[in-house]
Amino acid sequence: MERSEIRRLVAVEDTHWWYRERRAILRAQLRRLGRPGRALDIGAAGGGNTRVLAEAGWAATAADTSPEAVESARERGLDAVCADARALPFLAGSMDLVTAFDVLEHIREDDLVAAEIARVLAPGGHALIAVPCDMALWSAHDEAVGHVRRYDRDTLTVVVEKAGLTVERVWSWNVLLRPLVAMHRRRSEGSDLRRLPFPVNAGLSAVVKAERWLPVRSLKGVTLFLRARLRR
Repeated sequence: MERSEIRRLVAVEDTHWWYRERRAILRAQLRRLGRPGRALDIGAAGGGNTRVLAEAGWAATAADTSPEAVESARERGLDAVCADARALPFLAGSMDLVTAFDVLEHIREDDLVAAEIARVLAPGGHALIAVPCDMALWSAHDEAVGHVRRYDRDTLTVVVEKAGLTVERVWSWNVLLRPLVAMHRRRSEGSDLRRLPFPVNAGLSAVVKAERWLPVRSLKGVTLFLRARLRR
C-alpha cells in the first residue's frame, strides 16, 4: 500500500463503516479465543486493529512494511515494528494470535506469508485472516491499492493449510452490499477509500451490521474471513 493510501486510511478508519464493522468482527472473534496472550497484527497500517487487540487485553504488536504506517501506530501509543510479512522478525512459537487483514492479496508469495504466520504461532495459537474475494470483482480499485489477486474459499484455504494450519472456519462478509460494490467498482478509476458524507456512511454501516444476525455468511460477499489454528 502506497504512502498516500496509508494516510487516507489513517484519516478515515475510525469512522468509516468498512473499518468499524471489521473491528466489530475482530472483537467478536477475540471473545471466542478465550484468555489473551501475545498477538501480532501484520499489515497493521495505522494500528486500528492493533488497538482492538490491546483493548481486549492482548500484548499486541503492529507490523507493517511502511515506515510511515509504523510511525502512525507508534503515535497512537502502540508497539510497532517495520517488517516484511515474508520474513517476520519474531521467534518461532512466540505468538498466541496473528491477525492479517488485507495482507495476503498484496504479496505474490502468499505461501511465504502463510508459512511465516504458522512459524511464529505457538502450538494451539490462532490466525485470523481477511482477504478480498472473487476475481469477478477485480477493478481499478484493486490495482490502485496494490492487489495482485482476489481469493475464493478454496484458494484461501489451500494456501493456509499448506502452511500447516488447520482451518476452523471460512465465511463471507459484506454480502448484502456486494451488488452495490460490484456496480461501483465497474465505474471505478482508482481507490475508493475516502471519507463519506455522514448519511451515506451511516446507511452503509446499518446494512452491513445486519449481517451479524442474517444467515448470509455462506453466500458470495466482498471479503472472506478465515480462522485457523496451529496443530498442537
